[in-house]
Amino acid sequence: MRAVVIAEPGGPEVLRWEEVTDPEAGPGEVLVDVVASAVNRADTQQRQGNYDPPPGSSSYLGLEVSGRVAALGAGVEGWTVGDEVCALLTGGGHAEQVAVPVAQLLPVPAGVDLVTAAALPEVVCTVWSNVFMLAGLQPHEVLLVHGGSSGIGTMAIQLGRQVGARVAVTAGSPNKLEACRKLGAEILVNYREQDFVEVVRAATDGHGADVVLDNMGAKYLGRNMEVLATNGRLLIIGLQGGRKAELDISALMRKRGAVISNTLRGRPPEEKAAIVAAVREHVWPLVEGGAVRAVVDRTFPMSEVAEAHRLVEASTHIGKVLLTT
Repeated sequence: MRAVVIAEPGGPEVLRWEEVTDPEAGPGEVLVDVVASAVNRADTQQRQGNYDPPPGSSSYLGLEVSGRVAALGAGVEGWTVGDEVCALLTGGGHAEQVAVPVAQLLPVPAGVDLVTAAALPEVVCTVWSNVFMLAGLQPHEVLLVHGGSSGIGTMAIQLGRQVGARVAVTAGSPNKLEACRKLGAEILVNYREQDFVEVVRAATDGHGADVVLDNMGAKYLGRNMEVLATNGRLLIIGLQGGRKAELDISALMRKRGAVISNTLRGRPPEEKAAIVAAVREHVWPLVEGGAVRAVVDRTFPMSEVAEAHRLVEASTHIGKVLLTT
């Protein structure tokens, strides 16, 4: 098969679409013929040499795919060759085939085309596991989503609205904020021109945000603490703004707040299985009913993966960037 290979750590130009050894489905795994995959920030970080895959996982990029079942490993039940599926991966999705633990496999939701389905697994699992399983977002609470126009952001807006929360977002341009508004965001902050703490507190009569979904890390830690409501939960899922910052623990204690940091990729298989099962139960009906949808900005052939990486790193896209075989 062919896969996207990193010739050496560096810019998008180091990516190659080359012949590699075919994967095999081991016990408890399903081999998938890949139709599409998505480019995530983790992929660009791995390409640069800043984010090694977890031990024992594929060295190839790609944290989610859609495609068709090609073969079943020993002990696998409930799936048949030819089934249309999508999957959460630890790596290996930017290829023509990938072996997937069966517990991380999902059926393509009814009404969603096979290519678009590749935009769902990673963002839905990230949002559901953080905002709902960890933070327990409730109706009428305020959810602040940084990077509201990203793949994760566009999904968080929709799922937040589905539970009856008020959603605030930050984004860097009027067109991105308009896209967020159309998905259901109510409080819109252009972070290039406005202070999100002031805007969110003003829009909530000083209450602030009950749950903050943060992709920035160090850069926003202090301001996130200011915007956090009493009993609020700050979820840190990215480090785009740095790794180290100082935390005023007394301020956190006064608010009876919680700071939760989390990555999805390195979690044990049994935890990923529980997340995927919860997504299938709670989110898939919303997707099939049309209440929640994947937002796709652009689709590239897998051979043009370098261009897809450039687009993601430029941050001009809205939603997901996909690759097709």
